[in-house]
Amino acid sequence: MGLLEDKVVVVTGAGRGIGRGEAMECARQGAAVVVAEFDAEAGEEVAKEITAAGGRAISVPGDVADADVADGLVTTAVEQFGALDAVINNAGILRDRTLVKMSDAEWDDVIRVHLRGHFAPTRAACRYWRESERPGHLVHTASTSGILGNFGQSNYGAAKAGIAAFSTIVAMEMARYNVTSNAIAPSALTRMTEALLPPDVREDRRASLERGEFDFFDPDNVAPFVTYLASDASSHISGKVFGVQGDSVELYQPFTSVAEIRGDGVRWDPEAIPGRMDELFTEAGIDPAPENMMARSRHRIVG
Repeated sequence: MGLLEDKVVVVTGAGRGIGRGEAMECARQGAAVVVAEFDAEAGEEVAKEITAAGGRAISVPGDVADADVADGLVTTAVEQFGALDAVINNAGILRDRTLVKMSDAEWDDVIRVHLRGHFAPTRAACRYWRESERPGHLVHTASTSGILGNFGQSNYGAAKAGIAAFSTIVAMEMARYNVTSNAIAPSALTRMTEALLPPDVREDRRASLERGEFDFFDPDNVAPFVTYLASDASSHISGKVFGVQGDSVELYQPFTSVAEIRGDGVRWDPEAIPGRMDELFTEAGIDPAPENMMARSRHRIVG
């Protein structure tokens, strides 16, 4: 018996990379899979691969940021397989550019695909679970670009940070309906992220693969933990953000107040603030200048 035996799961962005691995693993764990993919041919290929291996799957092409498409994913799951138990939101694109060079379209496209592309399927699923009085599981795809920040990715990072916050809020709102909502920040080499790999890491990986060693950056490595979050085995976990890569699972701590200065019970005098700011940063142990937070990451690929 797999973790998802007799369950029905929607996976968006399931035609390639991390999403494809998630769809395949869900099927291996016993789920019927609705393969949601903008590229109809890629989505159909994944669905055929699942069915050829003895699983159950159907491909639904379209833009999941479109409410009608998102609603249709739930309808398809219920009509074809009898229910909906989990949604794994993974659809995404990159349009990397520094802020001053970024076009309106590059900003809008990334925000739409990632943030609205999470909102629309999630809303559709939550409406179904609330109305049918069924429990459910949501797994969203954030990124270290959103949690930590990454140069040249203000659009992508803003969307991914929004997804992490979105997941946390959905967890609070849907707790009364026994629906969990968690997010992952994956690190893997995909068509989107391969160019981000530092040359030395790329060379190390090539040599490692030639030796037949474990491929830490294989996108399929993300799928097992995501499958767990989509299962009833994780019903006690919600509103959390996990780093997932290789053989590693990290738990991220939300924004937390780490220091405070007080104005002695009266409104702050702006002229008094400069002389007090060193106290705040010294207590927190934080550098007031811009920092490359990604340099603190345990792993070097942005998902």
